[in-house]
Amino acid sequence: MHQDSLIRIGKINYTNVWPIYHFFPHERFGSRLKWIEQVPTGLNRAMLAGEVDMGAISSFAYAESHDRYELFPELSVSAYGKVNSLLLFHKKPLRELDGCTVVLPTTSATTVNLLKIILRVFVGVSPNYVYAAPSLDTMMKHADAALLIGDDAIRASWADTPYEVSDMGGLWQQYTGQWMSFAVWAVRKQTIREHPDLVAAVHDSFLQSKAAGLANPEPIVRQAQAEIGGTLDYWRGYFHNLSHDFGPEQRRGLSLYFRYANELGLLREPAPLHMWTDNSVTR
Repeated sequence: MHQDSLIRIGKINYTNVWPIYHFFPHERFGSRLKWIEQVPTGLNRAMLAGEVDMGAISSFAYAESHDRYELFPELSVSAYGKVNSLLLFHKKPLRELDGCTVVLPTTSATTVNLLKIILRVFVGVSPNYVYAAPSLDTMMKHADAALLIGDDAIRASWADTPYEVSDMGGLWQQYTGQWMSFAVWAVRKQTIREHPDLVAAVHDSFLQSKAAGLANPEPIVRQAQAEIGGTLDYWRGYFHNLSHDFGPEQRRGLSLYFRYANELGLLREPAPLHMWTDNSVTR
């Protein structure tokens, strides 16, 4: 097939997206797809620059450039309550962090802003934020708290540390009663215009892969244990806590997050959810 029909798909290199990608039917597409794996902030930049056509990006990155993207229905990384991989490690209670130094990871967009919303709106404190590479020991040398996401957070949660640990998904649900979607599946509007049939086929294949992952999570659980460590029971619980749906409940929670982000000046404008619909098939 002609090179023009190639679609470049981003994949977040954290275990939390594996249930959607693991059973993807690559053989269906031959050489029409190229896979690009990076941390969330890297994929966010690549999508914005047009170097990636579709895939998982930070929910916050979608909101910043929502006019360029549409969102795939029923694909996200979401949770109602604790996530276990979006964790704030802190030396003192949250309410005592006013004016303190909080280190944020360079890998995250959604969760760093979720932390700012939670601490400002619900806890009522305004720390000083600085950024650093995601290494807990280094981050905490000159800080009162440090945020980690993804597999970095998981590994740090297994270590014997003296810190309090707050789960960002748990805090959001506690304060708002809502779901939180940390990553969404976005596709560039230009890609939809140029390759509508291929976009529809990829979306369908992602849904198939997600269904297979829900029906048969054990291969994903075993791979996570082999690559990251921990126990099989840990990973069974971890994947069970996550949701990869993006229906009305998840969208409602994400819209509330965007509203707070806009009110605090973290987003320059409100961010509506532009949902992709399959118009490639004439009915």
